[in-house]
Amino acid sequence: MEKKYDFLIVGAGLFGSVFAHEMTKRNKRCLVIDKRDHLGGNVYCEEKDGINVHKYGAHIFHTNDKKIWDYVNQFATFNNYINSPISLSKGKMYNLPFNMNTFYQLWGTKTPEEAKAKIDEQIAKYGTKSPQNLEEQALSLVGKDIYETFIKEYTEKQWGKKATELPAFIIKRLPVRYTFNNNYFNDVYQGIPIGGYNVIIDGLLKDIDTKTSIDFFENRTELEALAEKVVYTGKIDEFFNYKFGQLEYRSLRFENETLDIDNYQGNAVVNYNDAEYEFTRIIEHKHFEFGKQSKTIITREYPENWDTGKEAYYPINNDENQEIFKKYKEESLKLKHVIFGGRLAEYRYYDMHQIIASALKKVDEISKVEGLD
Repeated sequence: MEKKYDFLIVGAGLFGSVFAHEMTKRNKRCLVIDKRDHLGGNVYCEEKDGINVHKYGAHIFHTNDKKIWDYVNQFATFNNYINSPISLSKGKMYNLPFNMNTFYQLWGTKTPEEAKAKIDEQIAKYGTKSPQNLEEQALSLVGKDIYETFIKEYTEKQWGKKATELPAFIIKRLPVRYTFNNNYFNDVYQGIPIGGYNVIIDGLLKDIDTKTSIDFFENRTELEALAEKVVYTGKIDEFFNYKFGQLEYRSLRFENETLDIDNYQGNAVVNYNDAEYEFTRIIEHKHFEFGKQSKTIITREYPENWDTGKEAYYPINNDENQEIFKKYKEESLKLKHVIFGGRLAEYRYYDMHQIIASALKKVDEISKVEGLD
C-alpha cells in the first residue's frame, strides 16, 4: 500500500517546520504533528491584551549569517530590537554584558585601562591555571567581584548546584568588553519578528498538513504507517524507550502576571542574581516589540529540576550523559528511515539560527542523496 506522505515530522518547532517547508518545495508530501495544542514549539507566542507573550521563555533572534537572516526575513518583518539586559544584584542595577558601563557601576572605573587593570589584578589574586570547577574557572576569567556580583548565585539557581560542584566547561569564556556597549549578542543581524514568532511558523507551514494534540508514542504504529520516513525532533532516549538509560535536563517554570500599568521594569529582560529570589529573571514582553499598550505582562522564570512530567529545556552535557547519548546516537545511525534533528534529538543546546541552519543542512544532505536539487 502506498504511503500517504513522504515525511512524518514529529514536532512542530523550528527544525520540523523548516524541514517540512523545504521538502514541500521539493514536491515531497509532509505531515507535521505535535504533542502540544499549538504549532511552533518553544518559539510559540500567545497573544494576550495585544501583547505577544513568549510562552516558553524569551526568544531573541540573532545571527551573523546573512543566509539565515535572509531566510527568516522571507516570512516576517523584523524590528530593530537589541537585547540589552539589566542585572539586579545586591540592590544595585547593572548593565550587561560585562562592559565599561558595568565596570563603572561596579568600581567607578572610567577608562578601559583602569577596568582592565582591576580585572587583571583580581585574576592574578583569585585565579588558577587549571580550574577544577565552575567557580575556579570564573575567578580565573574575570576575578572575584564580577564572579560574586553576577555569576555565582545566578548560576547556582540556574543549575540547582553549588558553583564548586559544577564542571568548569560550563563557562568556556566570559565576554568582557572594554567599550560602553550594552548590545548583548553583538551579532550583525538581530531583532524580533513583528507580530511574534507565530508569523514565521505560519509562513513555514502554509499549505502543509499539520495536526496538534497528537502524542507520537501513543499512536506510533499508526502514524509511522502514514509515511516513508520519520523526522523525529523529540527526546532521543524516549524514542528508544530509554534502553540505555535516561538523559538529564534542566527545566523551567514560568509564572505570568498581567499588571494594570503600562511599564513595569523599563526593559524586556532584568536578571535577578541574588539567591533570595527563586527566579532568575523577569521578562516584560511588550518591550520586545516596543508596545504602547495600557497594560503589561511580566513573566518570572524559575529554573527547576527536570522529570518526565516537565518540559526539557537544557541538556546537562556532563561526561555521564554524553556517554549515554553516544549510545543512542550510534543506535540512531542504524535506522535509515528515521532522521533525528533538533535540540532534544541531538541532545545539545541550539540557538534559533543554529536550529534553522541544522535543518537546512539536513535537507540539503537528503536532497543530494535523492537527487532532489
